[in-house]
Amino acid sequence: MPNRFLERLERGPVVVADGGMGALVSSAVRRTRCPEEANLRAPETVVSLHLNFIRAGADLIETNTFGANRRKLAAHYLEQETQAINGAAVKLAREAREVSGRDVFVAGSIGPLGDQDVEPAERREVFAEQASVLNGRGVDLVIVETFFDLDELVDAIEAVRGVSALPIVAMLTFDEEAETLAGVTARDATERLAPLGLAAVGANHGAGIQAALTALSEMQANGIPLAAMPNIGLASLAGNRIVYPHATPEYFAEFAAQARELGARVIGGCCGTTPTEIAAIASAVAEERKPRAPFVLAEREVVVAASGRAEETELARKLRARDWVVSVQLDPPKGANCDGLLDASRELKASGLVDVVDINDNAGARAGMSPIIVAAAIERTCEIETVPHVTTRDSSIMGLESLLLGAHAAGVRNVLAVTGDPPEVGDYPGSSGVYEVDSVGLTELVSRLNAGEDFNGKSIDAPTSFFAGVAVNPTADDLDLELERFRLKVDAGAEFAMTQMVFDLRYLDRLLERLGGESPIPLLVGLCPLWSYRLALRFHNELPGVIVPDRVQDALEEAGPRAADVGLALARDLYAAAREKAAGVYVVAPFRRPLAALDVLS
Repeated sequence: MPNRFLERLERGPVVVADGGMGALVSSAVRRTRCPEEANLRAPETVVSLHLNFIRAGADLIETNTFGANRRKLAAHYLEQETQAINGAAVKLAREAREVSGRDVFVAGSIGPLGDQDVEPAERREVFAEQASVLNGRGVDLVIVETFFDLDELVDAIEAVRGVSALPIVAMLTFDEEAETLAGVTARDATERLAPLGLAAVGANHGAGIQAALTALSEMQANGIPLAAMPNIGLASLAGNRIVYPHATPEYFAEFAAQARELGARVIGGCCGTTPTEIAAIASAVAEERKPRAPFVLAEREVVVAASGRAEETELARKLRARDWVVSVQLDPPKGANCDGLLDASRELKASGLVDVVDINDNAGARAGMSPIIVAAAIERTCEIETVPHVTTRDSSIMGLESLLLGAHAAGVRNVLAVTGDPPEVGDYPGSSGVYEVDSVGLTELVSRLNAGEDFNGKSIDAPTSFFAGVAVNPTADDLDLELERFRLKVDAGAEFAMTQMVFDLRYLDRLLERLGGESPIPLLVGLCPLWSYRLALRFHNELPGVIVPDRVQDALEEAGPRAADVGLALARDLYAAAREKAAGVYVVAPFRRPLAALDVLS
């Protein structure tokens, strides 16, 4: 028996789809944990919104199930209601169709899982569960939409195909250059999707109308029916409200004309689009409106990779040549004035004993000046290289990319990737960190930037040339886990490492023995002169991962008022012994006395 949706795509007219259902539900029903919960808690609102789109001229409405897969619902403690939410969604859409008196198509909406760490087999199982409910409740077709990852989209298509014979419309999200977040072009995506027997392929969500049209222009070569359901544009935040651009209905009418000219057989909207915009699309389709001007694809910017090897940092050169390296660790100022730190950096350089300075990033979760800003100021004015610490605590992946690209533009090349102390241990109890990635992920991000691409594999304008370091702790409570993470960091592209502060080199010997006798990358050992017994107690008992051996504590306690001299002598002994075991050291200076680090080296 012929499928009436497929017949409509073949014979016309163009199918007008609905708009941004999820955003409208969220605005109308404030107390639900997610838009899909409204199917159970506010069904009359969902029906009313469907009706508004139908009355505006939509030939197709989507069920309110975009995020109604078990994994996404679990984030809202709704996983036990997966079947009920999906089943109710179909019932409400069909009810709206009956009330309207129009024979519109009801499409089951399936969105991505939003978690790239889920194995393909599990992904397909989750998608199949949702598709099975939608199919069983009586949708006319399935739309898998707003996918950023092509592999995940293919998994979703295969999962739906395994439980349903209904037509499938598949849509990816593209940027202004018709690329997915991972850098897959619309043309390449369509070539991969073409053999899968889809009813239509297309673009939805994304950066707005122009981005969708650009994607369609690259998809049309395969002859598959196309679908376009873009956002109204890029949204912004105003307080706790999402604000969309003021696109005019005329703008959407012109979009419909352009999309139809490019081969779109399904045209609608996504986030921010309301019945007003859908009415404009419906009017343009009914009139068979012609575009005011042919759509012209803007010339794609060509990214040219820098030729030859990036210039080596002095730190990298010294470590490669097996020269002994000394760094002094500095704490950024707690205020907005870094003149004192600049003066100290000049004197450290002038001493002839220090090669680089490394700069903490809000150590102990106590806010100070950005180490990247401090590093740029030091390198610009003090003629000494820096190693700013970069934590994943305070920035998203996007923020980390921006931070690193800015650092590179400012001339900073050495970086130390660390996860960072949790905010609740410092000055901000009750707050939480970002931690989208840990130090392993940050190291991978730096490596990707050096390869000329962002974290998702999309090309940047030119490769960076960072020299990436990581932390490793010889005194970790769980040395097996520490070694496993260290190997992951090395595999991610780490080029040197800095240890936690060490007060007994037997811990370093144990680490190196477990690594097969030597570190796979150059190692700088952390030293700190203990100037009091009280400080030794605090380090040992209050700093995670730091061990001050009993013999050191006893020596400082017995020294009494001479504890600072004893601590300095112990640090000098460690410094001399480390020359036989490591590539260099970094010295943690006494609080607000950075030049005191020179006492360990002289």
